[in-house]
This record gives sequence, C-alpha cells and structure tokens, in this order.
Amino acid sequence: MVSVLQMPRTILYGEDSFKKVGEVASKLGNNALIISDRMMEKQLYVEECQHYLKEAGVSSATYLDINSEPKDTFVYEALDKLNAESCNVIIGLGGGSCIDTAKAVAVLGTNGGSISDYMNSRKIAQKSAVPLIAIPTTAGTGSEATDATIITDTAHDIKMMIKQPAFMPEAAIVDPVLSITSPKHITAATGIDALTHAIEAYLSRRAHPFTDFLALTAIGEIMESIRDAYHEPQNIEAKKKMSLAALQAGMAFSNSSVCLVHGMSRPIGALFHVPHGISNAMLLPAVLEYSLEDCYERLADIGDLILKEMKGLTKRETAQKVVEEMKALCLELGIPNLKGWGIQEEQFLKSLEKMARDAIASGSPGNNPRVPDDSELMELYKLCYDYQFTNSQTIKS
Repeated sequence: MVSVLQMPRTILYGEDSFKKVGEVASKLGNNALIISDRMMEKQLYVEECQHYLKEAGVSSATYLDINSEPKDTFVYEALDKLNAESCNVIIGLGGGSCIDTAKAVAVLGTNGGSISDYMNSRKIAQKSAVPLIAIPTTAGTGSEATDATIITDTAHDIKMMIKQPAFMPEAAIVDPVLSITSPKHITAATGIDALTHAIEAYLSRRAHPFTDFLALTAIGEIMESIRDAYHEPQNIEAKKKMSLAALQAGMAFSNSSVCLVHGMSRPIGALFHVPHGISNAMLLPAVLEYSLEDCYERLADIGDLILKEMKGLTKRETAQKVVEEMKALCLELGIPNLKGWGIQEEQFLKSLEKMARDAIASGSPGNNPRVPDDSELMELYKLCYDYQFTNSQTIKS
C-alpha cells in the first residue's frame, strides 16, 4: 500500500496566530467573504477578523446566518453573497458548521451545481476551489485540515459526507485563544468529537503509518487535557493541547477515514438534529464494544498509551479497559444517551431502517474493523438509545 498524506498548503498554529489572517488572505485575494455565525459576531471575532483583513488591504463581506448543523440552504445563501459581492477568497470562522459550509461554497463558487451533486463523487470538482482559510474556534472537528465536508440535504433529511481534494482548505489558522470562550458543553462535544476522529483513524481499515502517528499523538494529548479543558475553561495550556490534537486528529482521519461511529452519527444528526460531536460521543463506547474482538490489539495500543498501571493484563483485557475509560469520560463530561437527549422512542424506532440505510450509504461503516449489515446496525442503534455508560452492553455476532 502506498501511504498518502494530504493537508492544507499552509497551517498556522499558536497563540495569536489569528492576527495573521490578513497577511495570509492578501496572498490569496483582495475581497474576502467571512462565513461565520451570530455567536462569533457577538464575541467580536468577526469584527476582529475584518480589522486584520483591512490592515492588510483586503476588503470583506459577511454571511453570518449559520445557526445549526451545516445545511444546504446555508450553502446556497452564502454562495449568493459570494457572487453578489464578487469575493475571491473565503474565510470560514467558527466551529465545524461554519467551516464545512465555507468548504461547500468554495467548491460551488468555481465548479457550480448543487452540493448534493458531489455526494458519492457523482460530480468531481475539476476546477480549484475559491481559496479558503479555515479558522476553528472550537477544539474538535478538525475540519480545518480535511478534504471532507458534511452538509445536510434538507429535502431528504440526509447528512451528506462529501470528500474530494477540492474541499481541502488552502490555509488553516489554529489559534487556541479562540476556544477559550467555548461553553463547557461545547468543549465536551468537540473534544470527544476529536477523540473519536483519532480513535477511528487508528482503527480504520485504511490506516497507514502516517495516520497512525498523528492519531496516537492526538489521542494521548486529548486524554491528557480534555478533563482540564472542560472543568477549567480558562486553562490555556489545556486548550492549546486540545487545539493541536484536534488539528492532528483531523489530518489523521482525512487520510485514513472515519468508521462506524461517524456512519451511525450522521443520520441521527439529520433526523433528530443532534449536534455532530454529541452524537459521536453518545455512540463511541457502544461501537467500540461492538468492534472490540476485531480490533483488540489496536485498542490495546491505545490502552498502553492512555492508561496507567496496566501491567499483567492481556491485550483483550487492556482493550476492554479502554472501552471502560471512554464510558467514564462520557459520564464525567455530561454526555447523555439518545433517550436522555430527548429523542422520542417511537419516532426513533420508526427511523431505524432509514438510519441504517443512510449510515451504510455514507461508506464510513465499511472502514470499521467489524462491518455490520443492516440488521446489526438497527440492533446497535436500539442498544444506543438507552445505553448506560456504567456497565457492559453489546450485541452478539
């Protein structure tokens, strides 16, 4: 197998790197569209971005109406703004929703069509995208370093995972100071999202030596700092480690792919409007239990990295301890199960067939160490609905 590692052409990381956005943008264009949301506007990050752009001689317009998980309607509204203002560079500023929307706008801006055309590579972007600078304000999605975007097709209630080289940002600016303002529940959701990226990148059937290094490094950093970042929001050292780890995890899964957690998570987000990081966290321990027998050696590698005093245990026992540690982390960070989130059981059960079908169609479950069929997926969804993070629960082969 030939290993390939793709990432943005330019990555800036460190405290106050946000101040370099004007310098970076001026090399790519002279009129920027900032794609963000009202929270970033309220926290003055949008105004600050415009200030740095103006200092560098770059004019700017804004699209700030993203108010949930990224939807195709946001993409088309922002695309209209891009064309109306004749912008030639895009800045995605915010969480994964803002950056994923910006990626879609960048590709459609030069290649045309609707974003659903690109699902499952039905349409391949032939032209370079509008240059995109991705600036995350949460430590989690890793979208700033991936060639994938997740957009909800609102007409069909499907979360589309679209992956093509054209969706890779031209530049990423990762400033951990921007994540200081994240509420605790966002820190928890995005932190476990990043952890899931790293774990699935390491367990993926498409993993390779480059991604293994990035994934394991990210797992170690996250498990060392996520609790401090959650309990101490102003802990800049913990936020620095989380921001770097999220970037590394994004680079890892962009090159080896995610697996079953993400495949199952997307339909939950599309149908029940659960934020992506939360739905990943809800599913992670149960999916690891389901997969354990087919990846216990790799899970044991993770255990050797993050667990203390594991001497004398077999690899299977160490792998089980990793699952228990993930449950304990979800409990500590206040992650609910699907029932606890408020999803009605009757509606959930009626959606099982569609969720299983859409999960498999996304392609991600096929990268999992243990690949489920439709019936297994539906059983796993049912298990996750009222899953308890305090004991062992799994479905049998």
